[in-house]
Amino acid sequence: MLSLITETSANLPSDVRTAIQKAIGAEAEGSRAGLSMSTIALNIDMAVDRVAPVCQDTGMPTFFIHSPRGADQLFMQQEIMEAVVEATRTGKLRPNAVDSISGKNSGNNLGCHVPVIHFEPWDKDDIEVRLILKGGGCENKNIQYSLPAEIPGLGRAARDIDGVRKCLLHAVWQAQGQGCSPGFIGVGVGGDRTSGYELAKKQLFRRVDDTNPDADLQGLEEDILSSANTFGIGPMGFGGKTTLLGCKIGKAHRVPASFFVSVAYNCWAYRRLGILVDPETGAINSWQFRDNDEIKQMAEGEGIPLTGREVVLEAPLSDEVVRSLKVGDVVMVKGAMHTGRDAFHHYIMHHDLPEGVSVEGGVLYHCGPVVLKNSDGSYRVTAAGPTTSIREEPYQADVIEKLGLRAIIGKGGMGPKTLAGLQEHGAVYLNAIGGAAQYYAACIKKVTGVDFLEEMGVPEAMWHFDVEAFPAIVTMDANGNSLHREIEADSAHAMESRG
Repeated sequence: MLSLITETSANLPSDVRTAIQKAIGAEAEGSRAGLSMSTIALNIDMAVDRVAPVCQDTGMPTFFIHSPRGADQLFMQQEIMEAVVEATRTGKLRPNAVDSISGKNSGNNLGCHVPVIHFEPWDKDDIEVRLILKGGGCENKNIQYSLPAEIPGLGRAARDIDGVRKCLLHAVWQAQGQGCSPGFIGVGVGGDRTSGYELAKKQLFRRVDDTNPDADLQGLEEDILSSANTFGIGPMGFGGKTTLLGCKIGKAHRVPASFFVSVAYNCWAYRRLGILVDPETGAINSWQFRDNDEIKQMAEGEGIPLTGREVVLEAPLSDEVVRSLKVGDVVMVKGAMHTGRDAFHHYIMHHDLPEGVSVEGGVLYHCGPVVLKNSDGSYRVTAAGPTTSIREEPYQADVIEKLGLRAIIGKGGMGPKTLAGLQEHGAVYLNAIGGAAQYYAACIKKVTGVDFLEEMGVPEAMWHFDVEAFPAIVTMDANGNSLHREIEADSAHAMESRG
């Protein structure tokens, strides 16, 4: 189980690599989309070389197990839990299990109903274990429809295959760059609200290049994939030719009163693998989603392509420097950087920073890193990509004003309240490449301190970094411009034209 977790976290499946490689070739070199895909390719290679998480958000470990007659499921559950604890200790998993009421992080990825383990019997002798690590950013873009319904931009969706089609077009559109596009969707048509989502997630265990045995669903899969890639959302929501890399649809019988369409959205960091285990010895007999001819090396060079026109930003930033930046500028951040995400934003609305800590003119990074403690008491960052920023929309403008921040780094963009705050207080939003956890970890040269570690846990703590050559793109500037607003509007028109 430890081998399965480690490999799933660090090494993307063969079919996913092939799909990403095609997307890299589709985007123009030097474009925002091209820069994103180059970073993604390099990050994939770095994760394998370091045996470290492709993305810092390793999600909620979810296992689907087929077991033969007489197998000891309690024993298997205990072995999985022990493997999860060890994988967390060594940084293959980020400690993500948080008590829903107290907010306390367990620190070892164990908790109420965590990890998630689904057991199903089968008539074979081997034990099949499949694991998916689906980060919170893309999990938050899951969506469920109850038909008939009015679908924004597409009109009425009836209880038929065209109604399902409208749901899926909208499901891809609403994810924008917040789910780390280009992505994949698994779809469950029918069932009840609970089983529909489970069926959707199970579709993510199909190969990207397989053929649906149901001709109608196969045609719909192809239609959605083709249509979604005309939206112009592109990698990270920066605009581009590739928005969706795969669409897999399953169906289940339903009761007459209900017609649910459940969509599980998965980011490009599509981490799912499977193994067949010998029930007598516990040995791995074979791996699933691993091809002999898979693409081993994703990146063509040793770094992302730069033009020499990048703007170097080093805190403290002045109002003049910030207001000179415009949407589309590529920046390289150096020097002091501080992390702050959900728990931090809620806390700082009601409290001050610890004594002696100041971020005036500084850079705040929406990031929940994987951090390990060294034997001498210092810390090292092993994965540090951006988290989805829109969750901080209720707080961000106020936090910028209170702390005197000049730059916010995250992914997926933010809304009108933050945009107004950026303009009023002279700050910018910088979009980092979602999922590029290894690439950004390499930009962090030192952990200079940490606050709120005991209270908030590793992902939510306020980490203080010294960084170098940390690349991001200005997507919301201090002059009221937002690339995210433009892409959302343009892609809405494109979606409506496909409806």
